[in-house]
Amino acid sequence: MPGSAVVAVDVGGTSIKAAVLDDRGTTVRRHDAPTPAAEGPDAVVAAVRQAVRDLTGPDVQAVGVVVPGVVDVAVGVARYSANLGWRDVPLGALLAADLGVPVAIEHDVRAAGHAERVLGRARGVADCLIVVLGTGIAGVVVSGGQHLRGATDLAGEIGHVPVYPDGDPCACGQRGCTETYASAAAIARRYFDRTGRRLTAEQVAAARSTDVAAAQVWDEAVTALGLALAGYAMLLDPSLVVLAGGLSAAGTALRDPVRAALAARLVWRPAPVVELSPLAGRAGQYGAALFAWRAAGHELGDDWTV
Repeated sequence: MPGSAVVAVDVGGTSIKAAVLDDRGTTVRRHDAPTPAAEGPDAVVAAVRQAVRDLTGPDVQAVGVVVPGVVDVAVGVARYSANLGWRDVPLGALLAADLGVPVAIEHDVRAAGHAERVLGRARGVADCLIVVLGTGIAGVVVSGGQHLRGATDLAGEIGHVPVYPDGDPCACGQRGCTETYASAAAIARRYFDRTGRRLTAEQVAAARSTDVAAAQVWDEAVTALGLALAGYAMLLDPSLVVLAGGLSAAGTALRDPVRAALAARLVWRPAPVVELSPLAGRAGQYGAALFAWRAAGHELGDDWTV
């Protein structure tokens, strides 16, 4: 297997992160590009296919692609993704035809959770919640060492737990969802609504000590997340909550107030430990690589350093 590699692609609503990783988990080459969602679903499919073709060489044994929304893993079809405008996209078959190598298609959050359990902070933890904070919010629930999927494969949708029943409308049709306050997209949008200025969520976090609006938006975000996590803690009693995804790049500006917001709502019992993912915004991509190596017939990752 020395000299072999896989292509790993994380398709998000904002960017397409693609890379070639070898069997030691080392990134050999990479290509990140904006997601052309505004140009329509066909443009996004074309961009993914082009990114994979650009990176594929004779060393590539398989491809792993992770996408948001509803994914039929068994047949490699992206059934539905609101952020990408996709419905029933046979992405696995398209890429296999392009490249002639095995292709694994997975849900982005499940892939990120898998990477956290194999490579990240949740390695060896039997009861934990991995929260992926990006354009949206979703989670992976691990109980007794098992990934819980639920009756309809929707366990972990913490982004659509209503924390303020009469709050802001959410794209899902509910009001007051966690995602409407605490996702990276929501933080940027809510700051713009108050100030007319455009900052990323990370910039909002950095500005909170000198900018009243930034402080208010950030406080509302971490409070919403703390409320949702308190519900999870009471129901499932995790020992660890891992904050992953692009927003985790805010670092202690995110971790510390979330810890405080969670502890404030669990006054009669210890709060689970809250930690940042060491994989940050690359958790989904690492998960894609692990699934690609599995498609190539190899279970890897135990000795990877990330």
